[in-house]
Amino acid sequence: MAAPFFSTPFQPYVYQSPQDAVIPFQILGGEAQVVQIMLKPQEKVVAKPGSMCFMSGLIEMENVFVPENEVGMWQWLFGKSLSSIILRNPGPTDGFVGIAAPSLARILPIDLAMFNGEILCQPDAFLCSVNDVKVSNTVDQRARNVIAGAEGFLRQKLSGQGLAFILAGGSVVQKNLEVGELLVVDVSCIVALTTAVNVQVKYNGPMRRAVFGGDNLVTAILTGPGIVFIQSLPFHRFSQRIARAVTSPNMRENPKFFIQIAIFFFLAYVVIVSSLILTDV
Repeated sequence: MAAPFFSTPFQPYVYQSPQDAVIPFQILGGEAQVVQIMLKPQEKVVAKPGSMCFMSGLIEMENVFVPENEVGMWQWLFGKSLSSIILRNPGPTDGFVGIAAPSLARILPIDLAMFNGEILCQPDAFLCSVNDVKVSNTVDQRARNVIAGAEGFLRQKLSGQGLAFILAGGSVVQKNLEVGELLVVDVSCIVALTTAVNVQVKYNGPMRRAVFGGDNLVTAILTGPGIVFIQSLPFHRFSQRIARAVTSPNMRENPKFFIQIAIFFFLAYVVIVSSLILTDV
């Protein structure tokens, strides 16, 4: 029985690899989910650093650089980790590992064999994998598809015939696009899509507004055939809401904030005027 595209909380599934290796796993929780994977002797899980939540006593963990997971300069420039953790069961009995989402996110199991061995994801979507899964980063070279922020031009590609687990924020919607069918989605809400889907980016306003940020200013026009996974609450949107609430005090809560701003502009005005006077002299 192959794994479904994505699961509901507390529902166990069994993944069967192309080599007929059966690996049971279970996704636990509602919002900040954990995936528990059963490992037979000599089986292993590759995961992103810091994602291990719990494991049985027999499991061995090591932090290594995985050659098949291409990261390189782009990954390093945007603050990504250059290593992965390998959780291996040396035997002789079965064991288990628990891999947790790093934020309020849902975990989606993706059987790459059901997607012709390849799928494109948002950056940092990859959580862990079992068997044959290769993680690499692709850059969209078309100028019209380059937008501000790493998510605009750095995409994560998962390839192989194994089972991968990816992250999505909020609720997840799966859209099956027919040939020629169009779907317009906010760029940040795209979790993953198959490589057959054609993507065109559209700016809903002046370019300067898109560069300096804004909600729903950049949308993607997706043309089928293919499958698209959509998230309702991207992590960067969630973090922006928290940052605004923390760093934008109102007058009633912090009246000194506006006084400090007024003093800053007054001092800046004094410095500029003084420099002009001294220049004339």
